Amino acid sequence: QLQASGGGLVQVGGSLRLSCAASGRTLNNYAMGWFRQAPGKERRFVAVITGTGAGTDYADSVKGRFTISRDNAKSTVYLQMNTLKPEDTAIYYCASKWGGRSRLGGDYDYWGQGTQVTVSS
Repeated sequence: QLQASGGGLVQVGGSLRLSCAASGRTLNNYAMGWFRQAPGKERRFVAVITGTGAGTDYADSVKGRFTISRDNAKSTVYLQMNTLKPEDTAIYYCASKWGGRSRLGGDYDYWGQGTQVTVSS
């Protein structure tokens, strides 16, 4: 089970850190991804990190502003979001997949419940 948290309301230019904690298992062999879904839009890839944390990938829209990281000892993945923009407003979901990283949501096996991020202008 994955539990996402850390969302909230923030002003343009502000920061938030999302967390995704796993219960009942370790995440060492799982790539972990963050996706987001804005109202009326499809779910989109945001960032992914490999099981060891050595490799990351970001959507162009967040590159340079968001940082994904993980602490396998805590079975937790983080998404540090800086310089937030109104277009970052969405429900953010974390997900896990066995093996290598992927940008495709369909490759992921387990999903968290989502946490709302709202950026006000």
